[in-house]
Amino acid sequence: MSAEDLENYETELELDLYREYRDVVGLFAYVVETERRFYLANQVDVEVRSAGGEVFFELTLSDAWVWDVYRSARFVKSVRVVTFKDVNVEELAKRELEVP
Repeated sequence: MSAEDLENYETELELDLYREYRDVVGLFAYVVETERRFYLANQVDVEVRSAGGEVFFELTLSDAWVWDVYRSARFVKSVRVVTFKDVNVEELAKRELEVP
């Protein structure tokens, strides 16, 4: 496999992932971004914790979808994330009328 073939393969995986995201985003209430991952979830709990003078965040997500090209199963029942980095949680706007 050449470098070009590998690059084309990875590009196709990313495009497929974007298409999947576009298809499922309407099923979720929140977008969650951490330094390592991007999630869609229907329930998010963020706790600020401290230990030894360090502050960190503990997130618990329920009914989630994980943006990860290399995961075979992106839908997960629950996710627990512990991070010392920034966390961004946004509530998605729900459309009141879907046009078929």
